[in-house]
Amino acid sequence: MKNLVILISGRGSNMVAIAEACAAEGWDARIAAVISNRIDAQGLVYAQRNGIPTAVVNHRDFEDREAFDAALAQVIDGFEPDLVVLAGFMRILTPGFVQHYSGRMLNIHPSLLPAFPGLHTHRRAIEAGCKVAGTTVHVVTPELDHGPIVAQAVVQVRPDDTEDTLAARVLVMEHRLYPRALRWWIEGVLEVTVDGRVVHLGGEPQQLIGG
Repeated sequence: MKNLVILISGRGSNMVAIAEACAAEGWDARIAAVISNRIDAQGLVYAQRNGIPTAVVNHRDFEDREAFDAALAQVIDGFEPDLVVLAGFMRILTPGFVQHYSGRMLNIHPSLLPAFPGLHTHRRAIEAGCKVAGTTVHVVTPELDHGPIVAQAVVQVRPDDTEDTLAARVLVMEHRLYPRALRWWIEGVLEVTVDGRVVHLGGEPQQLIGG
């Protein structure tokens, strides 16, 4: 059985979607821990109520990112993770931390990468006149939001969309996409090729879904 360690900074809605899918679909995996850099992260409450171990490593307690990442890695490794799952974890990770979990750390980003890495993705998509937006699950690499793409989900950008309305529809797709991508990883049907592409193996659906 695979051990998943999920990192959150806030409400953890993707963490909840993952936990529910793991239970409902009978994955050969368990959520070994939910860890946050904020003691007031709402997602910790859900985890605790559902018997999932939790931990907090407050980034404000450390002088720099390297010290924080070292402490965070020590806590994560205590749960013997097979996969580290970033689910709204709002910290830029150091190259050393990323290397430590190379090939076994995934992230979800609220845009169709490589478009709009970083913050304010929905606002930027609207301002750019995009006709579609969406979300991307990718392998984490030292370059922010540029790792090999595992899967994407697309939504239409409506003429009357605001940043909030577009974000809400993309979030619905995130809750569908992330559990699916994690299940693929757990089942061993993903392969990162030498040229940096993620190939989906087996008879599963396409790596692009639409809303």
